[in-house]
Formats: sequence, C-alpha cells, structure tokens
Amino acid sequence: MKIGTKILILFLTLNFLSCKGIAQETETKKPTTEIDFSDKEKSSIPKPIGIINDYGQIFTESQRTELSKILYDYDIETTRQIIVVTVDSIKPYNDIQKFATDLGQTWGVGTTEKNNGLTIVVCNPCRQIGIATGTGTELILTDEVCKKVIDEKIIPEFKNEEFYIGIKKGVIELIEKWK
Repeated sequence: MKIGTKILILFLTLNFLSCKGIAQETETKKPTTEIDFSDKEKSSIPKPIGIINDYGQIFTESQRTELSKILYDYDIETTRQIIVVTVDSIKPYNDIQKFATDLGQTWGVGTTEKNNGLTIVVCNPCRQIGIATGTGTELILTDEVCKKVIDEKIIPEFKNEEFYIGIKKGVIELIEKWK
C-alpha cells in the first residue's frame, strides 16, 4: 500500500472514531412534566444590602444611619444580629411571617452555631409587619413577646406614619427583652 492510501485510511478511521465518541457523550433526556416550585418563593427574596435594607424607602438616610449604628453596636456587643427590611410587596408570599422567616434563613441572619438572628420585615403598602426569630432567639423572644412589641411599640407609631420611630422603639424594646 502506498503511503497516501495509509494516511487516508488512518484519517477516515480517526474521523469515524471521533464521531462515535461524540455520539456516546450525548445524553438523551426524557421529556418531563414535573416542575419544581420549591425555589420560586425564595427567588422573590431580595439580596441583602446591609443590616438595614430599606427597599420600601420609608426611612431617610440619617434614620438608616442611626438605626444601623444601634444594630451594629448590638451585634458587636452580643453577636446577636437584628436586621430590618422594608419592602413594597411580599409576593408570591401571602404571609409576612413566612416571608420574614425565609428571608432570615436565606440571608443567614445570626450566627450559625447559636442561630441567634432576628428579622423585622415591614411591608408598608401591605400594611403588614413580621418578626422572625432564629431557634436560639425564640427561647427568649417568643412569638408572644414579639407580637406584644409589635402591638404596643411599633403599630401605634405606624398609625401616625412615624415608621422610623416605631421601628426604633420596637428594636430598643426587643434588645431590652433579649438581655
């Protein structure tokens, strides 16, 4: 056989083998009608921008700064983390408490070892507020304690459109009760 023929046979053999290898790598997926909605709600949770996440824009810059200082100082002093989030909507959620809980878990509020985070969520257009606590936090700040703070400290100020004062009073009361 001539060298040209040998090269041609070698080229065709290699070409054939490479096509077969590619065909074997391709995986056929069966069509499915299953749809996973488990992440749909979590995808509506905004990204954190700090300890004060004023997406609903209910605070002034100086109010955000003052509230941030209170919360950062408390975090440094105790390793207990409190975040405040304001939103214009909690969709696709219907329950602000579930939204606050998922948000706190998604963002990792508090320390992993102690699970000592607290998330306050305000939806002004929805006229709802929720406080979610980590499992370590809820030993002291029970649902009843949080509800009492909302009803007695936060809501009265919100009724007067004093959102910052309401949140500040609520945060200070929660810090006092958390000691």
